[in-house]
Amino acid sequence: MLSGGAESSIVIWDLEQVGNNTKYQIYRPLGKVHKTPSTHKYGITHLSFYPFDSLAFLSSSYDHSLKIYSSTTLTPSATFDLNSVIYSHALSPIATHLLVACATQHPAIRLVDLRTGSAAHSLSGHSGAVLSVAWSPRNENILASAGSDGTVRVWDVRRSAGCVGMLDLEDSTGITSKGGRTPLHLQNRERSKAHVGACNGVVWTDDGDFLVSTGHDERVRVWDVATGANTLSHFGPVIRNAHLSAHCPLVVPSEIAERPGQKVMFYPNEKEVLMFDLLEGTLLKRLKVPPAGSGARSEVANDGGEVGASQSTPSSTSAEVSAYGGQRNARNRVTSLAWRAGDVQMYSSHSDGRIRAWMPRTPEEVELDAEEERDRAGTVDEDDERTKKRKALDQIYRDLTKQKITFT
Repeated sequence: MLSGGAESSIVIWDLEQVGNNTKYQIYRPLGKVHKTPSTHKYGITHLSFYPFDSLAFLSSSYDHSLKIYSSTTLTPSATFDLNSVIYSHALSPIATHLLVACATQHPAIRLVDLRTGSAAHSLSGHSGAVLSVAWSPRNENILASAGSDGTVRVWDVRRSAGCVGMLDLEDSTGITSKGGRTPLHLQNRERSKAHVGACNGVVWTDDGDFLVSTGHDERVRVWDVATGANTLSHFGPVIRNAHLSAHCPLVVPSEIAERPGQKVMFYPNEKEVLMFDLLEGTLLKRLKVPPAGSGARSEVANDGGEVGASQSTPSSTSAEVSAYGGQRNARNRVTSLAWRAGDVQMYSSHSDGRIRAWMPRTPEEVELDAEEERDRAGTVDEDDERTKKRKALDQIYRDLTKQKITFT
């Protein structure tokens, strides 16, 4: 796993050190990028492994650059200066091309070709900064983007015009034809808005059937890709989103769902992670982050990068690691989420410099919680019984004192 900090540090972790063990553990990073004139100068905005080879990874930063690193030497092998803040980047997991889409402060998506080293091509259409980009998992040439202008645009990188469609929050029917549903690229809306305010997150479901977007209107919207329709999934008033940086929910793989057809989304919501049924909008669970000093077992990393683990809330098990030193942010905001491929583990990064690993509880932990709940219920019943007896005795005493007694 990769993690990046606001002070431009990059750390690589070995997740196999702990496995599924939920007891106290020590995480030690495999390595850390040392600052040199060729590394990033400002905070890291996005990190991603090369989809076909984990021996290389990409990083973007507030210093306007996209870099390619070797996972073994942790040194940059190539640098692309885009002359604008890069909020996020994306590389298709299925494409034969090697185009990296970069969401930048400039109102155009920059495409970096890793084969030729060219960064000249761009996709114009947004009227403000582009905050998030995501490639389709089904079509290697289709790209979605979200911008500060409140729009979500869909692009075909093979076309000269680029943009082939925009999503409209007021359209719940989408585009259809006599033959039924038609592909998204047949629609063309010039003034459509996906969100009222900046849109800073866009992700696809793993089957490519739906797009999920987030915005500063504190709404999460789910879009039917085939028609472009707003599915009107409503997630209630609990959603919080007020930061300009990319803020993407996490849609877990379909095979993890409890029932066929269900899609599950995790949302980074300030100090907690919310778990929703994506298509129904139902809140399934709230993963609370234990506050500092709350009694959770943890160990703060020293300069060598050692990190500790802790037990979490009753809703799940969490391992807590401190990735970076320095002053802690009192708000402890959840900044991003990541899913471990091939496993049932989720990782959340926080503004206090910690990374927390969430995993399902074991059957033993579930049974232990159930026993504690039964014990608490039994204690309450006993207390209620004592209270009833005391009330009955008090009533008898009051009745006796009210009776008129005659001495003869």
